[in-house]
Amino acid sequence: MQDRIKGTVVQLTSTDKLFYWTVNILLVIIFIIIAIPMWSTITLSFRPNTFIGSNLEGMFLPPWQWSIAAYKALMGNSGFLIAFTNSFQIFFFGVVTALFFTIPMAYALSVKTLPGRRFFNILILIPYLFSVGLIPGFLVVRMLGLMDTLMSIYLPLAISTYNCLIMRGFFEGIPDELKESARIDGASEIVVLLRIILPLSKPIIMTIGLYYGVQFWNDFFHPLLYINKDSLRPLPILLRNILMGIGMNEFVEVDAFGEAPVQAIRAASVFLAAIPMIIAYPFIQKYFTKGTLLGSVKG
Repeated sequence: MQDRIKGTVVQLTSTDKLFYWTVNILLVIIFIIIAIPMWSTITLSFRPNTFIGSNLEGMFLPPWQWSIAAYKALMGNSGFLIAFTNSFQIFFFGVVTALFFTIPMAYALSVKTLPGRRFFNILILIPYLFSVGLIPGFLVVRMLGLMDTLMSIYLPLAISTYNCLIMRGFFEGIPDELKESARIDGASEIVVLLRIILPLSKPIIMTIGLYYGVQFWNDFFHPLLYINKDSLRPLPILLRNILMGIGMNEFVEVDAFGEAPVQAIRAASVFLAAIPMIIAYPFIQKYFTKGTLLGSVKG
């Protein structure tokens, strides 16, 4: 076995070959562990009500025998569409709000001439290391009048210390000469951020945006605490109710059970809830590794 590095052929030792084979085997095992439950969920969501057999047999059911009745039942139900819309609003406004606050804060902490920079860096670590607890957070949300609003889900989580530190490390890695040349020309710090920093920071912005997006899309605990209106409940709450069989008739018409099994509806709801992240990830994946690595070098 040989490996090529910049046009040079490198002969791999027995230890190298063993290492590569071990890594490949582990990756195949991890892929199988992930793929089997995913394929089982997908095939279960397309399983017709007339199917008789084990779950293993259902995983290999021919595609021409699949049924989309479970998806029709969900997509045609107003409760599911409302929950999906609420989750999308939380996702969109949450990511925009989080980046709006995180980017300026991370840039300010990356400026070496900032007065009290060390103090502020330590200050933001305190809530990261020591949580204030559930009750103070609930009281703050209620005091601000955010109860039963979608803002109660994403506004308290608008700044993540971890994400802010990664972004700060990325900003610190940008050459100081670029910033100083703009400052010499009379540019303010806001202009430096908008004209110099942001155009060079697409990888870290996309990466941190993905972190926030996954967090807001899958958030279950905060909607459970702060939202009591059924019309404002997002998809994770609805998904939890469907999976637990609580009030199933509130979300899926009883007549739909004639064509779609309850298990198929549950599997379809899980698959539909994951589709937005599955679609978004391939577009962001090319920035993901670069943004994370560069941001963590000095973080």
